[in-house]
Amino acid sequence: MSNGHVSLERLYLKDASFESPRSPGVFTETWKPEMQLDINSRANGVGENLFEVVLTVTLRAKLENGKTAFIIEIQQAGVFRIEGVDDQTRQRVLGTVCPNTLFPYVRETIDSLSVRGGFPAVHLAPVNFDALFAQALAQQEGAQDPQGGVTH
Repeated sequence: MSNGHVSLERLYLKDASFESPRSPGVFTETWKPEMQLDINSRANGVGENLFEVVLTVTLRAKLENGKTAFIIEIQQAGVFRIEGVDDQTRQRVLGTVCPNTLFPYVRETIDSLSVRGGFPAVHLAPVNFDALFAQALAQQEGAQDPQGGVTH
């Protein structure tokens, strides 16, 4: 991307949800949750060289008995200006650079909501969006290959 340019024009929280369906009883149980993390991103053009990228992260904390302690869903969004790159590079930027930019804000919001909900802080590990993008690309190419070149 030697001649290309990427900039964050606007950063905003599009949606935030916190659910603790079993409170206050959940607070009397042993806190050894299994955390299930789902991550998804999508991009939409919103103007010339402008793209909205929405990073959706859902975190479910389940206790040893399999019951849900809490569910947090965050949609962190940004409008990015991407100029001077070809379509393939733009897709890679939208799938890697933009989610990497948004993820620290998601981490902070999830941590804050967990604490506000009466639970311990949640420290999400960094996510390798380059690997996720490569995996999605491989799955997409496999789905388009009538010979079934990629198996899962």
